[in-house]
Amino acid sequence: MALFARISRLFRGFLGLFISGLEEQNPEALLEVARNDFRDKMSQYNEALARLAGIAERLKIQIKNKTSKIQELERRILANFKAGNSELAGSLARELQDTKTDLEHDSQELKDTEEGYNNNVRNAKVAQKDFEEKVRKIERQLSQVRVKEAQAEAAAALSGVAFKVGDVGDTLKSVEEVLNKKYEKAAGKARVAQDIGELEQVKEKETERKALEQQALAEFLATQGVQIEQPGAQSSPAPKEIGPKEKPEQN
Repeated sequence: MALFARISRLFRGFLGLFISGLEEQNPEALLEVARNDFRDKMSQYNEALARLAGIAERLKIQIKNKTSKIQELERRILANFKAGNSELAGSLARELQDTKTDLEHDSQELKDTEEGYNNNVRNAKVAQKDFEEKVRKIERQLSQVRVKEAQAEAAAALSGVAFKVGDVGDTLKSVEEVLNKKYEKAAGKARVAQDIGELEQVKEKETERKALEQQALAEFLATQGVQIEQPGAQSSPAPKEIGPKEKPEQN
């Protein structure tokens, strides 16, 4: 039996160490467990408050009914006493006393129940507020811890980096050179296209200008009775001779 007890303690010790390690690695999980536990307790607390509220409502109904019964008994006592029914009036008077005693008891119970209900509601609100404040504080601490852990990991990673040929630094440099070449090539093509377009426009305007000048000259000469040959007009061909050509005489 002693051996089993030692094994059991050892097992519980290892299990405790394992759970402690998990808790250290996952504080968010612990916080979620705390949330669930608090919700379960608040649910039970609310059920108890609901029972108190139910008792208070039942006592209110009893007080209302007994108050109405007292008024009815008083009316009947007077009516029977005036009618000469003293025995019945006495019996009703005794019942009236008991009803008033019950009414006082119910009223005191209602007062105590309402007071207990209100106190418990206040306690529940205070407990919920305190829990929410603690949760917010823990969440801020978790955020700070995660930020510091990330900073530490980044610092450790950067401290072990050595940029050599073929490393990330050279790769980024190569990317930059490729992009510069592509930009220069694209910019050169764009400029050539623009310059060619402007040159064609200059040629078109020059041709148009010359055509207008020739038209103006033709119109002026026409007013002076001078005709000029149109550019590109072909002179009429010379008439061809019919028959064989004479050979020149030989001496």
